[in-house]
Amino acid sequence: MKLDRKEILKALETITIAGEGKNMVESGAVANVITFGDEVVVDLILHTPAMHIKKRAEDDIKKTIHELVSPEAKIKVNIKVETPEKNEIKGRAIPGIKNIIAVASGKGGVGKSTVTANLAVTLAKMGFKVGVLDADIYGPSMPIMFDVENEKPVSITVDGKSKMKPIESYEIKMLSIGFFTAPSQAVIWRGPMAAKALNQMIFDADWGELDFMLLDLPPGTGDIHLSIMQSLPITGAVVVSTPQAVALADAKKGVAMFMQDNINVPVLGIIENMAYFTPEELPENKYYIFGQEGAKNLAEDLGVPFLGEVPIVQSIREAGDYGRPAALQTASPIEAIFEGITRNVVQEVVSRNESLPETEAIKITTMAGCSAVKKN
Repeated sequence: MKLDRKEILKALETITIAGEGKNMVESGAVANVITFGDEVVVDLILHTPAMHIKKRAEDDIKKTIHELVSPEAKIKVNIKVETPEKNEIKGRAIPGIKNIIAVASGKGGVGKSTVTANLAVTLAKMGFKVGVLDADIYGPSMPIMFDVENEKPVSITVDGKSKMKPIESYEIKMLSIGFFTAPSQAVIWRGPMAAKALNQMIFDADWGELDFMLLDLPPGTGDIHLSIMQSLPITGAVVVSTPQAVALADAKKGVAMFMQDNINVPVLGIIENMAYFTPEELPENKYYIFGQEGAKNLAEDLGVPFLGEVPIVQSIREAGDYGRPAALQTASPIEAIFEGITRNVVQEVVSRNESLPETEAIKITTMAGCSAVKKN
């Protein structure tokens, strides 16, 4: 059997690389196709280093040639990544903080803060050193979720400079505008004033050594988001959405914001919150109240990883209200769910740090069994 190069190119014209509108031949991604009898070598040039896109492109090529040309073809795909230089927004690194993860949502009410709190405690249980910055200036909820709403950060002296000491709860260091205002007080600030307050909590605080800092961003895509991304070298962003169409439309905008050429923050993936409801008395039943797998399908359409789904469970809401995140419930289904999602987040951070250039912040480069890397 001898493979025809023209047939192979015609088959490859049916494949589109995630994130690109043209097929891989028309876009110039296919640099060369060489055939030797029943063997074919495809040289592919991609403009994104994302591991999942490279793997998907390779799988699509093999599957398409086998289906449209010959099921007996022996296929080798050589992938070269050429990333164009981009005018990235880069901020000042915070000494000692290795990875800064922005947790965002296109709209309010999707449980972004709840997810952030449970990711934080799960990372801490895995052995990582974790901090949370409650950047939701107008609706700070972390003090309630960690049962520290009556705490006040104190000032300490570090290397001759006055610094804020973050509040600690469940081995998580955190700062929030909620620590500096009365619970009933509305924060009525313009953008520059809010940005200044955030900068003080970021750079005028003694965060110490952290493997992960989680940023609980406000809903939407606005001034606070831009201020933070201009101030900090964000390792990556996690977008939280619920399954219904209204939430997904806004989540899509949230992903698009991070992917803007002048922002260029890697999107680590999408988490689907309130994915389904399971009654306590019928643990095998799943009721898809807000629709089924909407965020999962959106992730696939956008070419970003799907990190997992969180069900509607009464104990998650109760735990947040009582100031003890639900992921702390040992040997519970909720603990297992958040462990799975958190492992996916860590793995995406590792993949991102292996395949993209380092920003000003130091990166972890190994899962290390999902435990913090011990320094000598």
